[in-house]
Formats: sequence, C-alpha cells, structure tokens
Amino acid sequence: MLQVNKPASEINSEFVEMQSSQSQSPASYLAIIRRQFPTMIAILAACLIVALLYLFTAAPQYTSTASMVIDTRKVQLFQQQSVLGDVAIDSSTVETQVEILKSENISLTVIRDLHLIDDPEFTGTGGALLGAIAGLFSSSSPLSEFELTRKALEQFASNRVIKRLGTTYVMEIGFTSRDPAKAAKIANAIADAYIVDQLEAKYQATRRASVWLQDRIKELRTQASTAQRAVVDFKSANNIVNTGGRLMNEQQLAEVNSQLVLAHAATAEAKARLDRMNSILRQEIPDASVADALKNETIVKLRAQYVDMASKESIWSTKYGHDHLAAVNLRRQMDEIRKNITDELKRIQESYKSDYDIALTREESIKTSLNAAVSEAQLTNQAQIQLRELESTAQSYQAMYDNFLQRYMESVQQQSFPITEARIISAATMPLKKSYPKSLVVLAAGLLGGLLLSFGVAMARELTDNVFRTTEQVEEILGTNCLAILPAVGGPAARSRSLLPGSLADRFANNPGNSNPDLLRYVVENPLSRYSEAIRTLKVAMDLNSVVRENRVLAVTSTLPNEGKSTLSVNLAQLMAHGGARVILVDTDLRNPSLSRALVPDAQVGLVDVIALRAGLEDTLVVDPETKLSVLPIAANSKLLHTNEILASKAMHNLVALLRSKFDYVVLDMPPMAPVVDVRVTSSFVDSFLFVVEWGKTKTDVARHNLRGAPEIHSKLLGAVLNKAETRLLSRYEAYHGRHYYQKYYAKYGYVE
Repeated sequence: MLQVNKPASEINSEFVEMQSSQSQSPASYLAIIRRQFPTMIAILAACLIVALLYLFTAAPQYTSTASMVIDTRKVQLFQQQSVLGDVAIDSSTVETQVEILKSENISLTVIRDLHLIDDPEFTGTGGALLGAIAGLFSSSSPLSEFELTRKALEQFASNRVIKRLGTTYVMEIGFTSRDPAKAAKIANAIADAYIVDQLEAKYQATRRASVWLQDRIKELRTQASTAQRAVVDFKSANNIVNTGGRLMNEQQLAEVNSQLVLAHAATAEAKARLDRMNSILRQEIPDASVADALKNETIVKLRAQYVDMASKESIWSTKYGHDHLAAVNLRRQMDEIRKNITDELKRIQESYKSDYDIALTREESIKTSLNAAVSEAQLTNQAQIQLRELESTAQSYQAMYDNFLQRYMESVQQQSFPITEARIISAATMPLKKSYPKSLVVLAAGLLGGLLLSFGVAMARELTDNVFRTTEQVEEILGTNCLAILPAVGGPAARSRSLLPGSLADRFANNPGNSNPDLLRYVVENPLSRYSEAIRTLKVAMDLNSVVRENRVLAVTSTLPNEGKSTLSVNLAQLMAHGGARVILVDTDLRNPSLSRALVPDAQVGLVDVIALRAGLEDTLVVDPETKLSVLPIAANSKLLHTNEILASKAMHNLVALLRSKFDYVVLDMPPMAPVVDVRVTSSFVDSFLFVVEWGKTKTDVARHNLRGAPEIHSKLLGAVLNKAETRLLSRYEAYHGRHYYQKYYAKYGYVE
C-alpha cells in the first residue's frame, strides 16, 4: 500500500474528466439504475397505482362518429347556373368546411337545440371529487345563462373531434360523452346543424342577391326607358322615320331617283317624236310615217282620198293631157288634200311639242325633288351617327335589364329550392364499447411515465448527490488512495453516545450497564468485526508506507466536525496498542476537545499545560489498563484563542520529538480543516495525515476545496477513509463492498458485522 499522491492542481481537472467519462459511458447509466433501483421501483409502482386508481375511478367515455361527404358533382337542378357561381371543390375548400364544422355557430346551434346548458356533464365539473375541489375556489353565486353557455361551449369543444379522412372529401364527426346514446345524438346533431347552416347560408346569400338584383332591375328599367325615349325624341326632332327597316328619306330618295330616270326617258321619247315630226314637216311632201299619223283617221281618210285622186289624175293626164281641166281640178283637189294632211300633221306636231314640254317640265321638277331629297338625306346621315349611339346605349341597357331580370327569376326559384353539396353517408350510432379510458393505454402510459419519471428522479438524485459514496470517488476527487471503508456500527443510541462524558477508567472498564456497543472501544470489544478489520487496514497502510518515509506521527483530520475522526483516532490507537506497540493518543483539537471530554472529562491538566511547562508529561498522561494506550488530553477549562500559534510553536515541536522517542506511534486527533487552520501548521512535525470522509454526508466540493488549499497536507496524505458507511446501501455503489460478500465469504474467517 505505498501511497503516491497526485498534485493538488490535477484534482479538479481529473474530477471533471472522470464525470464526463462516466456520464458518457453506458455502464454509468446501469450503475445509476442499480444505485437508485429502490427509488425507481417505488416511483414506478406509485405511477402504476395511480394509473390503476384512475382506471377504477375515471368515468367511462363513449365516442360516436358520423361521416359526411362534400359532393364534388355540380347540382343541375332545373339546369340553371347558380347566381353565386358554382365553383369546383378543392382541398382547401374541404379544409374550410372542417373549420366551419368547428365554429362556434354550429356548436351553439347544437347546444341550443339539445338544451345542453341544462346537462350537468357540460356545465358541471365532471365528478364528485373535482366538484368538491372546484367548489372550494368558486363563488357560491349561481352562474348566468351566458356563463353556462360559455362553459358548455368549452366542454363541447373539448369532447368534439372533427377531421378529414386523408385526401378524400369525407369528414368524420366524432363526439365523446359518458352516455353512448347522447354521444351518437350529438354527433348526428352536429352534422344536421352543419347542413342546415349551409342551406341557411345559401338561402340568405340568394335572398340578398335577389334583393340586390331587384334594386338593380329597377334602376336598369329606368335607364333603359330613358335611353329609348331619347332615341324616339331624337328621331322626332330630326324627322327620322323608319319604314320596313329603312329610313323614309332613303326610300323617298330611291323613288325620286327612279321617277327622274323615267321622266328623263319620257322627255327623250317626246323630244324624239317632236324631232321626227319636224323633219317630216320640212319635206315637200310630208311622209306621215309617224305612229300617231298612221293611227289618225283624218289623215288616213285624206291619204286615201289623195291616193284615189292621184290615181285618177294620172289616168286622166295620160288620157286627156296634163293640162286637162279635170286633171287640173284633180291636182287642185290633191293640193287641198295635201294641205289638210300638213295641217293635221302640224296639229300632231303641236301635240308632240306639248308632250315634250310637259315631260321636260316634269323632269325638272323631279330633279328639284331629287336635289331636295339628297340634301335631306345628307342631314339625316349626319344625325344617324348620334342616333346609332343612342340606339346602342338603349340596346345595352335593355340587354342588361333582360339579363338581370332572368337572373332575378333564377334566384327567386333557388330560394324555393335550396341545395347543399354536403350529405351524410354514415349516421352516428350508439357505441357498444367505451373509448376512454383505454386500460392498456393508461397502464402503458403509467408504466412509461413511471420509467421516465423514475429515471429522471434517479438522474436528479445522482446529479444532486455531491457526496462521497465510493472509493473511486475518493481517489478521483481527492487524488489519494481510499485506504478503508469503515461501516456504521451500533444503533442510533450508540452513535449518539460515542462521545458521551465519562471517566477514562469507566470507559476502559467496559461498563456492563451500557447495553449498546461503545464505539470508543469497538476494536477491543469486537476484534473480529468488519470495522476492526478496516482499522487493521489502516495500520498495515502505515507500516507499508514507512518504507517511503517515517510514519510514526499520524494526524487524523476531516473536512467538517462530526465526521468520526475522533472515534477513528481512538480505535486506531487502541488497535495498535492492543497489538503490543507503544502508542500515545494526543487530543490536539484545542478549540473543541471532544475526545478529551469523552475519555477524560475531569482532566485538570493536559496538552496546553505540558507545552507551557506548567506540568510534566508523566503527570498528564492517562493509561488504559487493558491496552496500555496512553492518552494526552486537553484540560476542559482551557479557553484558548490563538490555537494555531500554540500548535506551531517550538514547544509543540519539542513535545512531538519527545513523544517520538518514548512511543512507537503518536496518533494526533486534529481539528477539522474547514472551520480552523490549525491542521496546516502541524505539517512540519507530522509524518502522515489520515483524512476522514463521512460516507453519504461529506460534500465533494468542500473536501476537494480544503485539500486543494492545503498542498502541504495533501503531499503528506497517507490516504482517506470512508467512515460511517451504510453496508446495506454500499452494495448498490460497489458490490464487492456490500454486506452480501461479507456474509457469504468473509464470515468464514470469523468476521461479524
């Protein structure tokens, strides 16, 4: 057991590395579970018990589900297009309908129709226990109708489940209640309320559209009448008359133009007849080859007479000679007849001239009318531009009026036949099995929650458990060997009386009236105990370490008071003295000489008197008659302030040197390191220090801080001792130190607890 202590500067860094390596090691988690196993089992059992109690006390809940589909096919009622438009249903539309189903409007409709504000399930607290607890924090005044409605609405929303099935157009409407029939009734009521709401929404929308269309129709009717009246007034003001789809002035212009053509032809014909007649009259013997002349009876008769006389004149002239009176008379008669024919032709000429003048006059008149018609047509054409604008406006207003009137009639019909795209494909029925609580789920949740909670509590206990419990912790944190683990011995009464006042003779005489074992003489009274064997381990460590340096002066100290350093000092000194060595136990805790009060409560002189040369060493020593252990106490009436100066004095050094020469071992019961600095001044005359750590109580950071601040002590540290270890719990941290190994194996050698 050679001791090689680590430098104090490496204690913190190695401790951090040790913790990080342990936290990352899977074996560390198993070690945590092993150490905290009873706690984890207790928490897990508590969670399972809570789950079972919940299963036995929770009211069963039943869930009923109805299915509704949003039909994507367009309704073709009366083959009419909807006034509001008929849009195709997409995914977002279905999600919108889901939100509508979740709206307060639908929920309030169901609550009102089914009178749910009168149902204790919706307005009560849900149970006798919860009701009693809620009654403690609620006012005694009754709730108003609005408050009952809001409370019922909140409970209604928590029990309702509405979801879309995948990417389909089908929606599931579920409701959970204590009564299976009520659950089915409410689920169906939600679906019915949604359909009625959709119908009402469409009816109201159509009704609003009808009212708007009616007002718009009145306005359009007025505008159309005004526009048509403007067309009529404009036609009247501009003398525009339509007949047969054409303007009257256009028809008149066409007719006058036709008349002008006919008049021009008639004039030309009359002029031609007149010219022909003039040419005939200019002939010596007019040739009346004119239609009117040929048709004239007078001319026909005269020509017949003339031909007859010409025939006679020719015969008589030939027969009687040209100058015959008869021939002359005939020629005179023929001239008279030719004159008559000429006169008749002149009369026809005058008739032709009159016809020509009339035709010419008529043609001029028609030309004048044509010019007037053309002028009027030009004015009318200019007015036609504005007329077309007025007619276009009138037609537009009329078309809008007709269109709105048709839409209005359609909306009126749709008010009488409201249609919705939603329909129920599966009505909710009364469930036969409860949906909540599910026994397996609750038990699994309790088990899982218990495991997580227990592991969390275990980790929290481990993280907050910054005390020494294993030898590895001592070695890693303090940088020194853990020489032994001293078990906690005796009952609570024995541990509390380990330093009770009494005379040394009584202690050494082993008062038989004390039924509890005396910790100050435990190694003497129980030499084969586990505690005594651990003390022997310290004696062996001292002897083995003497190879490196002399270990005759041993100082026992601790971090804080009440960690058992004085008890350890007494037992270690008694063990070595009982083995035949010359041993002296010196109480050097000048501030709190608890060891002296326990062993020699009536001492009048002691260590301080020896150092001050007020008493001799032999006069102050007390010797145990059984083990021959010498004890140098401190007088109980000593009230000292500068104790560190006394321990660091030359007289103290001389006293220790004297004790080295007289005894084989000098055991110094030192004060704790944290409250006072007395221990640090003794490093010059102490060979080795034994550091006592109380199992499960000494804080790791406090002990590490004190050793790090005292490198002169750490360099002479023989080792550390884990004191007051609970052997029953030690096996969870280090199995080889557990009670099982001692009872099964070590008991064969006579060891007892």
